[in-house]
Amino acid sequence: MSTARNTAAQAGISLGTAIAVAISWSVNKSIIWAIVHGFFSWFYVIYYAFTRPGGLSE
Repeated sequence: MSTARNTAAQAGISLGTAIAVAISWSVNKSIIWAIVHGFFSWFYVIYYAFTRPGGLSE
């Protein structure tokens, strides 16, 4: 396993967390909300995909 992948796994950073933080920051511009949404990870990503205009629910 590569060193970078090992380090990211040890730090607890997942793809879902990174996507959730990026979405949250682009929508809210708040570090606090980005941390909260990063904690919920894939749940927030799926919620955002279903609730945004033009999302998966249409």
